[in-house]
Amino acid sequence: MKSQKHNEGELKEVSVKIEKQVALDLDTMSKNTGIPVADLVVIALKRFRSSHSDYLKQTPMTE
Repeated sequence: MKSQKHNEGELKEVSVKIEKQVALDLDTMSKNTGIPVADLVVIALKRFRSSHSDYLKQTPMTE
C-alpha cells in the first residue's frame, strides 16, 4: 500500500473538525507507517465512499 498513489490529480483542501483522539491517532499512524496524514485520510474516505455508494445515489436506496 505504501507504494500506491492515493492522492493524485487536482486537489482541493477540506477543513473539518474531528475528535482529538482521532487526529492524534492519524498522526501516530503516519509516523509509524511513513504515509502522510493526507494520504491516510484519502484512503479511509475512499473506502468509506465505496461502502456507502448509496450516499452518492449510485445504488438504489433500500428500506
